[in-house]
Amino acid sequence: MNPKYEKQIKKGVLEILVLKLLSDGKKYGYQLISELKEKSNGMFTLKEGTLYPILYRLEDEELVVSRWSEPKGKEISRKYYQITDKGRQELAELCDLWNAFQKNVSVILNEDGKKENP
Repeated sequence: MNPKYEKQIKKGVLEILVLKLLSDGKKYGYQLISELKEKSNGMFTLKEGTLYPILYRLEDEELVVSRWSEPKGKEISRKYYQITDKGRQELAELCDLWNAFQKNVSVILNEDGKKENP
């Protein structure tokens, strides 16, 4: 696949995917990176420099909130992100938009090249 196009396509869905993963419960950054990679069979392998700006934007838009955990024993404190009610509503709207987008792109991509004469 052409890396330029792959990057553009992926960029358009990352916020939806992050919100979806957070809809299952609070998660910290590395956990999100790992889940995205695992659940996408390696298609979405993000670096921290890609994920954290997304999380910060989502937080600025009040779609997620973050809280630091209290360290226990030798455990380090982690910053957990959690979806808000506003984020759940936005996720539902984005999923509807994505499904309509995907359906219409598929219609065009799967055309057999025949056009009817008016």
